[in-house]
Amino acid sequence: MTLMLKRFSIICLLILIAACGSIGSKQDSAPKKATNVSSIPNAVPRDEPRSKYGNPASYVVFGKRYYTLKSSQGFQQKGIASWYGTKFHGKRTSSGEPYDMYAMTAAHKTLPLPSYVEVTNLDNGRKVIVKVNDRGPFHGGRIIDLSYSAATKLGIIGKGTGNVEVKAISAGYRTATVKTVEAAAIPTHNISVAALFLQMGAFSTQYSAEKMKLKLQSQIEDAIFIAPLTKGNGTLYRVRIGPLESTEYGNQLAGQLLDLGFNDAHIVVE
Repeated sequence: MTLMLKRFSIICLLILIAACGSIGSKQDSAPKKATNVSSIPNAVPRDEPRSKYGNPASYVVFGKRYYTLKSSQGFQQKGIASWYGTKFHGKRTSSGEPYDMYAMTAAHKTLPLPSYVEVTNLDNGRKVIVKVNDRGPFHGGRIIDLSYSAATKLGIIGKGTGNVEVKAISAGYRTATVKTVEAAAIPTHNISVAALFLQMGAFSTQYSAEKMKLKLQSQIEDAIFIAPLTKGNGTLYRVRIGPLESTEYGNQLAGQLLDLGFNDAHIVVE
């Protein structure tokens, strides 16, 4: 039994390493002949069984450990999207499916495989729905790797990357009317509506808060900031993550960070 488990672990690791992730030296590119992707429909969210090989509890790439989320419910993330094309076309993804650069798919480091997400280009308001069936990207601070078709529809092919918002969706979801979305500003205390944050600690010195922030940034890609609070006896420097999309996502993230040794995480509302 022990030998079988070892073989299974090795197979999982090999699939992850062989997956997109922009791993390797060969140059990636778009197809030589430009393709009209306007008629390619969005992925249709549906309930599917989890990938047998694509959902280890955690895995390591380039010396960094990633933790697979138990659920995509409430997941939302903003950051930089990239794309992958001919270099990986036809190759096996982390979920076991072959990569099709003309399909509406994507790669993500921690979402369960498969998951479905709506991706919004924050620079032009375009939206697509993709199926997450692969792992990556593993460099450059990017949060999602899009298929050639998805990236083309979002208008990021020429530039190579784009500022996006990734929002997990479930079966039965329909894309809302497309509208321009402005990038979120850094949270301030003048927020007029209630917002959720995950507070990781409160420190009497800014130096200690900065150390905590740097430590968190090496583990997660969510927005992290320091919120000073001045009282009669001095200033408290609170390290926070957010704003959060939901309490469900906050609880998932808190659980992930607990496994990494961050024991003081709790949700706050302001």
